Amino acid sequence: MSTLIYSMVTSLDGFIAGPDGGFDWSAPDEELHRFHNDQARQVSLQLYGRRLYETMLFWETAHERPGVDPVELEFQEIWKATPKVVFSRTLTAVEGSQTRLASGDDAGEEIARLKAQAGDGQVAIGGAGLAATALQRGLVDELHLILAPVVVGGGTPFFPPLERPMGFELAATRTFGSGVQYLRYVAGG
Repeated sequence: MSTLIYSMVTSLDGFIAGPDGGFDWSAPDEELHRFHNDQARQVSLQLYGRRLYETMLFWETAHERPGVDPVELEFQEIWKATPKVVFSRTLTAVEGSQTRLASGDDAGEEIARLKAQAGDGQVAIGGAGLAATALQRGLVDELHLILAPVVVGGGTPFFPPLERPMGFELAATRTFGSGVQYLRYVAGG
């Protein structure tokens, strides 16, 4: 079965977006962007909540932006080549390369089904609400926290409220020149 990975940039106080919904503090420098590219290259299926999908749709046409650099163009190619499933109760259609709308009314069941169908690959899940569903159902195999050295004071939390504790074991760490830290945890700790 595939590995379901929940990975997002988060502030030191545990938020993926600040009180105003902004996340400009999470923009990667070149070193971190190369790391993101390497991580994205390993993903065989990307699961998105609606808001994150709408943010990431930028990568469909990133090459049209003046001043786009080679690392960003590389990410665009990876993003466009990766199959994507968007979970939304409000969208009736999605656009973009290799992108489709999730079927079914139960997101947890659909996540489990897609995870089972993905073989031995890595499935990445993004968006706080969608990841909350997967966490609450015990479907997440790994957490990849990318800790930005900033405290935002509120906003959208990385972790949802849970009915019971979930154990994870630290499997890898990396510190970037910018002070950002990568923490990889695997379920079962």
